[in-house]
Amino acid sequence: MSLSQPLHLPALLRRLCATIGAATLVTAVCTLTLPAAHAQSDKPIRILVGYPAGGTADLAARLVGDKLREELKQTVVIENKPGAGGRLVMDYAKSQAGDGNTIVLANSAVMTIAPLVYRKLNYDIARDFTPVAQVANFQLALATGPGTPAKSLKDYVAWLKTNSADSTHAAYASPALGSIPHFFGLMIGKQVGVSMLHVPFNGSAPLMTALIGGQVPASVDTLADLTEMHRAGKIHVLATSGTRRSAALPDVPTFTELGYKDIEGVGRYGFIAPAGTSRATIDRLNAAVAHAIASPDLQQKFLKLGLEPQSGSADAFASVLAGDASRWGPVVKASGYVGD
Repeated sequence: MSLSQPLHLPALLRRLCATIGAATLVTAVCTLTLPAAHAQSDKPIRILVGYPAGGTADLAARLVGDKLREELKQTVVIENKPGAGGRLVMDYAKSQAGDGNTIVLANSAVMTIAPLVYRKLNYDIARDFTPVAQVANFQLALATGPGTPAKSLKDYVAWLKTNSADSTHAAYASPALGSIPHFFGLMIGKQVGVSMLHVPFNGSAPLMTALIGGQVPASVDTLADLTEMHRAGKIHVLATSGTRRSAALPDVPTFTELGYKDIEGVGRYGFIAPAGTSRATIDRLNAAVAHAIASPDLQQKFLKLGLEPQSGSADAFASVLAGDASRWGPVVKASGYVGD
């Protein structure tokens, strides 16, 4: 056979059969077809994000995705599928193959709150998904506007109780009905002994406009969405929801250090994969994410976004999610809120 002639696999195998033994032939065929067995590793990893490009979730996904590309030596693609408060991407992701090539950067809204408030949810977080790795926490905070005289939590609570006959004083804005800030505001009211009046807005931007303009006396939102205006002196962040002060606003105390030990709770971001993803694949992805999160430059970028980097095993993440459901479940139930 001339080396200049084109190579045709069937003809090659017939010639091999005529010249070598069957056992050797099997080895040869396996060697020839070996690349197909590794084709899966050549597929890109898709990180699905249930929110538009440019938002916190999208930016976090891209930061981690860049690190995963280096760590796993695979192409990483960010796919934004916004809609229904992040639930749309969950509906889509649950039907994807559990091969490790599709993961979701999900937050507490879809992992914890949605299963508590929607009776007709199209996915079951425990049945349809597997926890992969924690990524970051984000704190919540209570803030007052310029029309409210209270500039500390102690003064705010006293102001509420002094004016308890006027329910508008106990009004607080949140960025959405059925959001974590919505329920955190109710948690605050219960613990300070005041019946809070929830005023939902369509996002943090109109909420901030109303707070600065004096249309609402207070708001509960993610700390990241309140930080800039607090620094500018246009609003006053009174307390944050974490177990320790946020690096973004170290001058602001937590509720727990002010004596309200039961006013505590954070939102989360984490990677989850479709059910059926093997344990070996989960562990491989978890290790890569943990290595990414440990990167000093990524941590600094996360802190600028108001995110607190987190890591740990997949099992630890599952335990955290179970704890979140136990924490928020009674608050949601007591509110009587149902999303559908």
